[in-house]
Amino acid sequence: QVQVAESGGGLVQAGGSLRLSCAASGRTFGVYAMGWFRQAPGRERQFVAAISWNGGRTSYDDTVKGRFTISRDNAPNTVLLQMDSLKPEDTAIYYCAAALPRTPDALVEATDYPYWGQGTQVTVSS
Repeated sequence: QVQVAESGGGLVQAGGSLRLSCAASGRTFGVYAMGWFRQAPGRERQFVAAISWNGGRTSYDDTVKGRFTISRDNAPNTVLLQMDSLKPEDTAIYYCAAALPRTPDALVEATDYPYWGQGTQVTVSS
């Protein structure tokens, strides 16, 4: 069984920054591709950012491009999401997901990921 855990959410004013962390643990026989998704109240889950298993490829939704940065940490199967210039519309529950990769790409579809965390709340006040 693989567990995924997020941390680092919180309340921040518009224009501020937060850094989310995510770690996949348990029976992780390999290096995982990982991604971030978010869901605001009354809306569907939305892709935010993803990184390939070796960190060589990243992908971002247009709404966060230039403001958010996804990266792999030194710890195995751990990724960071640096969020800068936050806007009230970034308010959502942020979910981390992990998958053993079948391609070298960053995976952008929720259906590509079998393992999900419980989510961490990010609230941006205006």
